[in-house]
Amino acid sequence: MRAAFAFLLSTAILTSSVHAAAPTTAADAALDLAKQAIALRSVRGPGNQTPQVAALYKGALVAGGFADKDVEIVPLDDTAYLIATWPGSDPTLKPLVISGHMDVVEAKPADWQRDPFTPVVENGYLYGRGATDMKLDGTIAITALTDLRRTGYKPRRTIVIEFSGDEETVMKTSAVIAERLKGADIVLNIDGGGGVLDEASGKPKYWTWNGAEKTYADFRLTVTNPGGHSSMPRPVNAIVELSKALEKVGAYRFKPELSPLTREALGKAAPFEEPVIGAALKAFVADPTDTAAIATLTANPATVGKIGTTCVPTLVSGGHAENALPQRATANINCRIFPGHKPAEIMAELGRAIGDPGVVLSDVTEGSVPNDASPMRRDFIAAIDRAMGQVYPGVPVFPAMASGASDSMWFRSHNVASYGASPTFIKPSDDFSHGLNERVPVATIAPGIRYYRLLFADLSK
Repeated sequence: MRAAFAFLLSTAILTSSVHAAAPTTAADAALDLAKQAIALRSVRGPGNQTPQVAALYKGALVAGGFADKDVEIVPLDDTAYLIATWPGSDPTLKPLVISGHMDVVEAKPADWQRDPFTPVVENGYLYGRGATDMKLDGTIAITALTDLRRTGYKPRRTIVIEFSGDEETVMKTSAVIAERLKGADIVLNIDGGGGVLDEASGKPKYWTWNGAEKTYADFRLTVTNPGGHSSMPRPVNAIVELSKALEKVGAYRFKPELSPLTREALGKAAPFEEPVIGAALKAFVADPTDTAAIATLTANPATVGKIGTTCVPTLVSGGHAENALPQRATANINCRIFPGHKPAEIMAELGRAIGDPGVVLSDVTEGSVPNDASPMRRDFIAAIDRAMGQVYPGVPVFPAMASGASDSMWFRSHNVASYGASPTFIKPSDDFSHGLNERVPVATIAPGIRYYRLLFADLSK
């Protein structure tokens, strides 16, 4: 296995040196490296090429000035993770960690207009699986970091850049990396945050950094029954009992709430929403008990998850034969839990809402840990404002909370502040992460490199 990795690494360094002559700018270099990464099918399962992406990235980092010994690739199951260290001049300072991932979601070539693992640049867009999530962001960060080294910058705080290898699936490498780097001062998750382009003009409208994400949880509802012959119905039927419980879950609404982060996020996002939603956001921020505002926001799929915990049934199974009374019926309830609450608390609240001791609830969550919001650190916010202000002067900047899970949760579970801080700007209509014909505008590359250089230097001084 180690020999195979050595071969992959030597191949990646050779490939990197061959391609290094072609790019004429840092943006060209980042795009070229992203194309090479997209061409590697880094999908969990047979033929997983995430280790090759790690070797490619190591080649670029070593060619950009990192010592070979300071870039570590660790195989794990069918994937691998990478940790590269740029030692700072003051070893007493906790490190700055730049966090990303190398794996991508599966893509079936027959469903795409272009082969998902053959990168193409057309009409100002880079197409391919991983273009937005998140191979281009990874190569922009690598390019910015190696650019800083070439200019002679010497960080006072140690800089660590790491890439997990299974963020899109089981997050095993994500958990291992966070455990290894739990002594970090701050984490910049380049797989979160980002900017929105105006649909009509294509100009930047606003940019958000991600300071929190909801905790992912799965709860199983189970109803058991002795069953019997279907010709002899009984008063209690496992499927019927489960159905009544699911109806109560579907009708239940958790208490809407605000945190310091979401108060600022929703208030500043309101002007960019259509008028009815914007007015409801303003009203909710002013009074989180406003019933009219809550009704408007909970009826809108784009905002219901921003004002509290949500739980929905996603899977149902029951019965064992067409001519028998069901002996067992189960359902999965998927929850996205507002920061500040633990899964056990939410599961207990669901149990009270169901109000039936015959329905047994159990936590069957995998690949997730509870995490609270990162603090509103002044040094981070000031650095973000300075970097964005220089690269995109006048563009509004404010925080956001994500509904999906990312590697940030593993760091936050160790009480390490982690913030989504991607510089990528994209139109909402062009966002096809995890979907067909994934693409990202190449015009976002050059300012992204400049932004990362400013931010990395600011937080490592």
